[in-house]
Order: sequence, then structure tokens, then C-alpha cells
Amino acid sequence: MAKHAYLSASASERWLKCPPSAKLCAQEEDRGSPYAQQGTDAHELCQHLVETALGRPSKDPTEDLTYYDAEMQESAEGYRDFVMEQVEEAKKLCRDPLVCVEQTLDFSKWVEHGFGTGDCVIVADDLLHIIDFKFGLGVLVTASGEDGTGNSQLKCYALGALDTFGDLYDIRRIRLSIYQPRRENVDTFELTKEQLLQWADEVLAPTAKLAYEGEGEFAVGDHCQFCKAKATCRKRAEYSMELAKYEFADAPTLDEYEIAVILPQIDTLISWAEDVKDYALKQALAGVRFPGWKLVEGRSNRKYTDETAVAEVVSKAGYDPYEKKLLGITAMQKQLGKKKFEQLLAGLIIKPQGKPVLAPETDKRPEFNTAQNDFMEEYENE
Repeated sequence: MAKHAYLSASASERWLKCPPSAKLCAQEEDRGSPYAQQGTDAHELCQHLVETALGRPSKDPTEDLTYYDAEMQESAEGYRDFVMEQVEEAKKLCRDPLVCVEQTLDFSKWVEHGFGTGDCVIVADDLLHIIDFKFGLGVLVTASGEDGTGNSQLKCYALGALDTFGDLYDIRRIRLSIYQPRRENVDTFELTKEQLLQWADEVLAPTAKLAYEGEGEFAVGDHCQFCKAKATCRKRAEYSMELAKYEFADAPTLDEYEIAVILPQIDTLISWAEDVKDYALKQALAGVRFPGWKLVEGRSNRKYTDETAVAEVVSKAGYDPYEKKLLGITAMQKQLGKKKFEQLLAGLIIKPQGKPVLAPETDKRPEFNTAQNDFMEEYENE
């Protein structure tokens, strides 16, 4: 694999924090996933709907989409409406703003062979607006980024757009927007052209050079989640094992301060352990042997060999072989689509109070009132 393949804008959050991870990931096989294909399908549908709304010719891709459903259609329509709202806003700055859909953006001036695809780029006089559609449900993505200075992927796209259109427009403001419908997340962040270029020169370019050469320091954090080398990374293993090395006091029980030290590490430790187990199983299935371990047959559940034949036999015996069960809320919303779901069932849905969980003080949710006896009695009696 060529070096330039691993310095992508979408992975920039990872390699900016852990430069040598880029080289490790480049050595790993690129395995697709249903989630990735689902995202690709959603982006194709978004492109079609936006192009059509702009009055441009576009072929409806729905027949060729593997994961097309009502939820995807509704999400894409919401994205289209958001983009068109931004286009109308841009028209207040100039009569005919530039609107590019699925635009290839080259930011190789700062990142060796750096390029990516911007979902939507709008340029209106002094404003450059980068809009990115996220169909994923698992991770909330912000336009401001973890450090509050702007999402690195979108800033890379902005640099590419600035390099392409900067000579044609007097761009001074950069606006970054994330549209993530399945998390009900629409987030926008704005910075100046000077701030963007300063970040590019002082942070992006020097770190990208380290990443391109496979140099720099390994670092552990949330960015490890999407790293292809996360199961075999020695730095992550050392970090995760720190919990086991923790030198507790001689007292027979832990105090609240010691527990407070452990709590933030537990999820990281569990995630790392599961990643190692999954990796080891895949390697064992491929023929790798681990000392002291062997592959065995796991547990399995009984299943019918022929469901049609089973139904026929049971029916002839005078019994009903079927059960009629109401779809769950998530399945029902997926079948109806969010708008129709709200129209039909809004008055028939309640959201009970959640069970108490421990969370860092930085969590945005209000603190749980332990004096709510009625709730606690219900919780304890379960």
C-alpha cells in the first residue's frame, strides 16, 4: 500500500493525536463492514436529493442501495432541506453562491497526498461553508471538535476548498457544519481564515509529516476506537494494563478516592480486552496458534430445519404455531419513518425515567437526586 493512502481527512483526528498509528493502519487489511456500506448508501442518496433540489440532473440510486429504507430516506431528505436552507442563507450574501456536491478537495499543500471528498461546499463572497453528513449512530460528531477549535476532518476539507477557490473569492470566514440525523445532531462551528491557516501551518503540516514518515509518539485515547491496529498496539496494551499495576493502599477495602481513579479506566480496559479477544479469534481461525489456547466449538441453540414443515405439522395437530407480537419502538420507527412515526404515535409513547448510572462531573445530564424514594424503591425491587 502506498504511503499516501493512510493520511485521510476522515482519519485525521486519530493520526493528529497519534502520528505513528497511520503507518500501523496502512499495514492492516482494509475490511469493509455493513455500517460502512450503510453510510455509503446514505451518502449516495443525499447526493441525489441535493443535486435534484438544485435543479441538476441526477439518477435515483435507491434501487441499487443495499440498505435503503424509510429511515435512510427521511434522513437524506432532512439533510437536503438543511443544505438548501444554507444555500438560501448564502444568497443573502451574494446572488449566485457556488454550491459543490461531493467535491474532491486537495489539501496536499499541508498533508502529503492529502485529499478527500466534501459532501457539500458553499462559497458566498467572504464565507466558505463546509457541510458534512454523518449517518452513523454510535459516536456523536461535533463541528467544534474535541478541543473546541474545529473538527479536523472538516478543517482539512476547508483547506482544500480554500486552495481551490481562494483566488476566485475573498474568503475570510470558515463555517463548518455536521448534520447527523440519527443522533438528532446538527452542529455548526465558525473560525476565521487566519485561524484555519495558523492551525494548518503550526499543527496539521508538522504532525502530518511525522505521520507520513511513521514517526512521532504513540498516544492512547478515544481516537483508538477506529484504529485498525487497536488490538495489537503495544502502547494501548501498556495503558490498559496500568489498572492492574495500580498500587492500592494496604487497607482491605478501597476508599472513594481510589475507586474514583479506577472508574474512568474501566470502559477503556473492557474495550481493549474485547478487541484483543476478537483479534485472537480471527487469527486462530486463520491458523495462528496461541500457546495454551485452542479453538473449540461454542454453545449453540436448537433451530428448526424447515419452518414451513413445522408450522404445517403443529397446525394439523390443532395448535397455533405463530405468535403475534407488536414491533418494538425502534423497529416501528424504522418501518414508518420518523415523521410518520411522530404523527401516528406521539401521544402513545412515554419515556420512563432511566436507572441511575455513574458519570463524570463533566457529563451534561443533571445530577440524580438520591432522595427520590419512589424511584429508588422501584429500582431496588426489580
